[in-house]
Amino acid sequence: MLGPVVVTRADIEEMLDRLAQEVEADMEGRSPIFIGVLKGCVFFFTDLVSRIQRSMEMDFIQVSSYGASTTSSGSVVLVKDITVDVRDRDIYLVEDIVDTGTTLTDVIHLIEARHPKSIQVVSLLSKPSRRQVEVDIAFLGTEIEDRFVIGYGLDYDERYRNLPEIFEMAQER
Repeated sequence: MLGPVVVTRADIEEMLDRLAQEVEADMEGRSPIFIGVLKGCVFFFTDLVSRIQRSMEMDFIQVSSYGASTTSSGSVVLVKDITVDVRDRDIYLVEDIVDTGTTLTDVIHLIEARHPKSIQVVSLLSKPSRRQVEVDIAFLGTEIEDRFVIGYGLDYDERYRNLPEIFEMAQER
């Protein structure tokens, strides 16, 4: 199932350090809430926020759009909602990967309905060639080609999240 490495552990560490510096500088004068999009963001989220020295609140939201497939179903189901009050607060929405943009757009709309001051997306990966809905990614680790990737939180049917690097999923023979 494992294909070639797409993003090495060293690359992930470099992206984490850079993104933490960029986000921390942006946080100046804000009282932010970091909201992670479960489950894929868990490794990225914890590694990122542990590098930030400023005070913040954290919460999580979970939606489902893939199931046991390598392509999004296009319909998003809310599995776990946020529990913090985001009204008039600055939100950093932390995502593992932005693919078509439809799931993330739906999550943004769910949060916007609660009237935050701002929402900025922080994503480890982006696949711009797959984008169906444009999403403004304020802080991005890197862009990748259109491949189905697993590891470092990214999964196939709930498996492979635990891998320390990001791999292309090999085609089954």
